[in-house]
Amino acid sequence: MATSNVLDKPAEIGSHEGVTDSVSNEEDEKTSAIVTNGRYINPWTTWPSDHMTLKNVLKFRWQRQRSNLPHVEELDTTLPVLTPDFSEFSSPSSSAIRCTWIGHATLLVEIDGVTILTDPVFSSHCSPLPFVGPTRYRPPACTVSDLPALDAVIISHSHYDHLDASSVRDLNRRFGKQLHWYVPMGLKKWMLDAGCENCVEMMWWNEILLSEETSVKMVCLPCQHWSGRSMMDTNKTLWCSWAVLGPKNRFYFAGDTGYCEGFPQVGRHYGPFTLAAIPIGNYKPSWFLSPQHVSPAEAVQIHHDVRSQTSIGIHWGTFCMMSYEHYLEPKQDLEKAVESSDMKGTSFICLKHGEVRTFGDQSPLPAAN
Repeated sequence: MATSNVLDKPAEIGSHEGVTDSVSNEEDEKTSAIVTNGRYINPWTTWPSDHMTLKNVLKFRWQRQRSNLPHVEELDTTLPVLTPDFSEFSSPSSSAIRCTWIGHATLLVEIDGVTILTDPVFSSHCSPLPFVGPTRYRPPACTVSDLPALDAVIISHSHYDHLDASSVRDLNRRFGKQLHWYVPMGLKKWMLDAGCENCVEMMWWNEILLSEETSVKMVCLPCQHWSGRSMMDTNKTLWCSWAVLGPKNRFYFAGDTGYCEGFPQVGRHYGPFTLAAIPIGNYKPSWFLSPQHVSPAEAVQIHHDVRSQTSIGIHWGTFCMMSYEHYLEPKQDLEKAVESSDMKGTSFICLKHGEVRTFGDQSPLPAAN
């Protein structure tokens, strides 16, 4: 697979120690990330400067609950995990997007002949130590060995529930150098150290051609979050959302985010999207989590902002010990938000784990701006 150089790469940001460089182009409304002394900062007014204080973090962790999880027999009914039929992926659709939710923020997406995996986490825990931290209460819908052929993996940020070292190693063993990895700025070294051979790191609004044969383009886009895998590396790497642009369809992956003004910018420049994957879980208590995780109502607003034809809810129903809300509340609150917005019930949905669905299957979307 031929891969081009990054397109439209902005000038280097923060190349001098102690210098802050925030580029916001008012003419085309593309807000850039800020980096100061080697650490990225959200440029949005919706991110409080005192949000991630030690006092707030400790208060949240001390009070955190386990979402009132029932026995596995009830979970098998309320959150069934299906065995995905990947045979459909062996014959790519020429006019639609095929998608299955593996769990949390991990999706398998086939768009315009290219198959992509998002934020792969197949492990039972998401933390720096085995058997510590958030625990998976719904198993992944498949294993790495079950996956069909992959072209690319996109990573939204470095948190353990979105970037899992074991899963990355398994993917490298399975697919090797044929797999292309796309990550936000600062993560390339980690990926190379983990054995990834083809990795491109990108800033917000960078574009790169994944495949000249299919004309599919990867675009790194803004969101509101933070990064870190230890107490020492907080915000030393960027966080992002992603657009995958094909000649017939467009897919948007919001990653992990609070609500910010970046989403209308994404919609103006790259919408409409055939399909969007937008987080809906881990939003209570709002006093601490709202800057970094959208509520279902805010997810519906993102759906409108990015001009998505259909959206699916992710980042819920998989790991416990991450927030306070009842484990089914994200889906229930999403249904209420969709109803109150006078949207079609099929416009923003939740998939079962392992469910394979096809979206689009229509005339090509109008060209993006």
